[in-house]
Amino acid sequence: MSVEHSHPLEDDERELEQTLAEVERSLSALNERYAQVKRDRHKRAELLERQQQLEQLQQDNPTKEPIKTELRHIQQELEQLEENLESRLFSFSFSPFWQAIRFGGLGIVIGWLLKSCAG
Repeated sequence: MSVEHSHPLEDDERELEQTLAEVERSLSALNERYAQVKRDRHKRAELLERQQQLEQLQQDNPTKEPIKTELRHIQQELEQLEENLESRLFSFSFSPFWQAIRFGGLGIVIGWLLKSCAG
């Protein structure tokens, strides 16, 4: 009965490749979230500007029901955008990418310390 043992260096390479692939996926997801946040911020600015215009129109003529309806719609969109922006910011801080960066950095520091103590 022959048990095949893999070389530790090959195992390390395979593990490194898997970690790099995960970091790449996380970075891609981060880029997508960043692009969405930029779009949401831009849309938010446009909605706030339109809201100010409508409020000014409403002050000039308070009996316009379509203005009130559009203002309510804009307010709902703004609330949804705020929720999206908050949720993206919170999910960013716990992503696997940042965990890999944190623990990878910790591993490098520990490696340097061990090397300096041994050498």
